Amino acid sequence: MLITSFKEQGKGKRFLSILWRQMLCFSLLGMEGNIMSIPCTTMLLTWAEARLAAKRAARAEARDIRMRELERQQKELEEKSEKSHSEIFSRPSSRNSISATPLSGNSSRRGSGDASILVDPDASLSELRDSLAEVEEKYKKAMVSNAQLDNEKNNLVYQVDTLKDVIEEKEEQIAEFYRENEEKSKELERQKHTCNVLQHKLDELKEGLRQRDELIEALERQKDYFDCIKNERDELREELADLKETMKRGEKHGLVIIPDGTPNGDVNHESVVGAITVVSQEAAQVLESAGEGPLDIRLRKLAGEKEELLSQVRKLKMQLEEERQKYSKSDGMNPDIIGLENGSDLQLIELQRDANRQISEYKFKLSKAEQDITTLEQNIGRLEGQVARYKNAAENAEKVEDELKAEKRKLQRELRTALDKIEEMEMTNSHLMKRLEKMKANRTALLSQQ
Repeated sequence: MLITSFKEQGKGKRFLSILWRQMLCFSLLGMEGNIMSIPCTTMLLTWAEARLAAKRAARAEARDIRMRELERQQKELEEKSEKSHSEIFSRPSSRNSISATPLSGNSSRRGSGDASILVDPDASLSELRDSLAEVEEKYKKAMVSNAQLDNEKNNLVYQVDTLKDVIEEKEEQIAEFYRENEEKSKELERQKHTCNVLQHKLDELKEGLRQRDELIEALERQKDYFDCIKNERDELREELADLKETMKRGEKHGLVIIPDGTPNGDVNHESVVGAITVVSQEAAQVLESAGEGPLDIRLRKLAGEKEELLSQVRKLKMQLEEERQKYSKSDGMNPDIIGLENGSDLQLIELQRDANRQISEYKFKLSKAEQDITTLEQNIGRLEGQVARYKNAAENAEKVEDELKAEKRKLQRELRTALDKIEEMEMTNSHLMKRLEKMKANRTALLSQQ
């Protein structure tokens, strides 16, 4: 019964403390702004001090009541003892008076018995007084020990309530830490997913950079090819200039360029009358002994075809014979036709025709090379723009990756800090639980001793 009453008392006090705390919070929330500026710790300390003072006052009042009760009980015991003493002292006197009147003759024989009756009440009274003093001393000690145990019990109950409040606060903090840990874990998972997505994008950008490098290498090869084409174009231009100079020198020596449309090198003599001049052998030797160049190379090649040209010369001689016969009736021979009798002149005409054909081919190649160069320059500009875009995208991806790595490190640090706090709170909670169990064991031991 005592244990159950103690538990009910502890529950009631705990309920009152929780109710008082809630009322205090509601009153603080309902106060004005100047009261709300008081620190929460100061308010709690003042409330705890007031509560402790109230408990002390209640204990002092209970102690006074207990002492008054003890004094009252002691007075009652003293009164009862005095009454018992008075009754004991009154009984022997009455008995002696009664026995003395009728038994006067037997006084000598009963004298020793009356003395023994008078001695026994005194001995019993002293024994009762001694036992009463012992009982009073034991009672006082028991009351003092009860008061001390009551004080210790109240202190232990207060400590238990305080520890329960601390445990509740720690449990709330642990629950809050667990909730924060779950939120941080979810945030970490989201960051991991984002990091994976960005890693995939980074791989794509790296692949784009690799393709960019390949394109740059291809562009470098194309540039080398363009340089080669430009060099060839410059060489062609130089050769063309050399050919033009050679043709100019040939015109100075009496050479005339024959268009490609003339079949088989035939010349319309009526249209070229007065335009073709006879080339001397010395001029032909000068042309054959010209410096290095495409014309000289052609001349060397034509030297190998000398036999074919000689056959053509024979045919032309036959044609000349026919022309002579045809124009014999005219006023005189055409000096230009006479000049064609020289085989070296026909060879120079064929050489001019080949040179014109080669010049036209070089012009066509030059125009085609210029078109290719313009197309490749456009491709170079477009690829350079793509390279710039890829570079910007790669730089942005690297910046995002650095930011995500920094955020990941920050989240990992916060997670480690939260886990350390949770572990520390768990250790504190276990320590407090052990202390609470020890206090419960001490309380049960005290109750069993009572």
